[in-house]
Amino acid sequence: MSVSCVCRDCAAAFDGDPLRCPKCDSRRLFRHPELHRLTIGHIDCDSFYATVEKRDRPELASRPVIVGGEDHRGVVAACCYVARMSGVRSAMTIREALDRCPDATIIRPDIAKYKEVGHRARAIMEAFTPLVEPISIDEAYLDLSEVGDRLSISPAQALVEIVRRFETELRITASIGLSYNKLLAKIASDLDKPRGFSALGRADGPAFLAGKRVTILWGVGPALERKLFTDGITRVGDLQDKDEHWLVKRYGAMGRVLFNFARGEDSRRVQPESVSKSISAEETFDWDVTALPALTQELRPLAAKVARRLAREGLLGRSVVLKLKTKDFQQLTRSRRVEPTADADAIFAAGLALLEREVDGRAFRLIGIGCTDLVHPATDPDPELDLFGH
Repeated sequence: MSVSCVCRDCAAAFDGDPLRCPKCDSRRLFRHPELHRLTIGHIDCDSFYATVEKRDRPELASRPVIVGGEDHRGVVAACCYVARMSGVRSAMTIREALDRCPDATIIRPDIAKYKEVGHRARAIMEAFTPLVEPISIDEAYLDLSEVGDRLSISPAQALVEIVRRFETELRITASIGLSYNKLLAKIASDLDKPRGFSALGRADGPAFLAGKRVTILWGVGPALERKLFTDGITRVGDLQDKDEHWLVKRYGAMGRVLFNFARGEDSRRVQPESVSKSISAEETFDWDVTALPALTQELRPLAAKVARRLAREGLLGRSVVLKLKTKDFQQLTRSRRVEPTADADAIFAAGLALLEREVDGRAFRLIGIGCTDLVHPATDPDPELDLFGH
């Protein structure tokens, strides 16, 4: 089988398996049989917050850097790869991080600065394709299926050029995942960090996934992993051995997702970001919850989180939505029309009224609250409330 190749330094593309790039003599070559036929990319910036801080403070270039709260009760928001070598991880307390890496430099997060760099990174991506779906400030999916017609380069070359511009214009690094769908592109970008490039083709998917833990699949968090484990499913290969009917009967709609993902199939399209249609927050419990006081206690901080996000984006919500998931994975959503608001108390009050109607002894494993029908205050036309109050 012929092998296609792209140079990681100059983005030259060629067939064959040379040791060096014929154009720039670089040894940084990436090879894959399906390289130029794969069109979905995932770009993930490497240790983004810490990399930006090191960029701005060159004296820290070779030192361990932790971005997070400055006191010992704070948590690690991000850390560089030098700190990771000592066992430091995101969400770890600063106290534990310093126990593992005593010589680390602690830097308080500068979110405004990170957003500015993130916006510039997005502009670079959008110069190659309008089909960019940001996942967070430092990662995005890209549909590069039209880049050949627009720029006469392959998707693989486009991804290399994007990351090269990150390095030269923004002085940050990123890792690339390339595949034929979002699921595998995201997985690929995690395989060779930092400054990595990995691809998973149609011939790779099922066999590659078979031996991996089920948590490698999108949507499989700790709670679902525990449920799968009770059914003897720990590896993706175990899912591949189950038929679709059994999985749907056992896990509902998620069963069909698991059936497809386990086989490397993902029909989700890359969706360019538009104005937020909803803002929400949710919490999955470590154990099932039935009592209203306990559910209410979880609901209040979630409402506050939604309010903060609305305020940050300058938006008001005209509907409050409550989300509940039962212990058998049945999902319930209930909504109520409200006066346009970004107030935590108003959001909580509407959510609590919806919650009180649903608490009837059932056990819940997840609760969430959000606002939909979002508007900017300056353009809100003083909407009429729904006649039935929901």
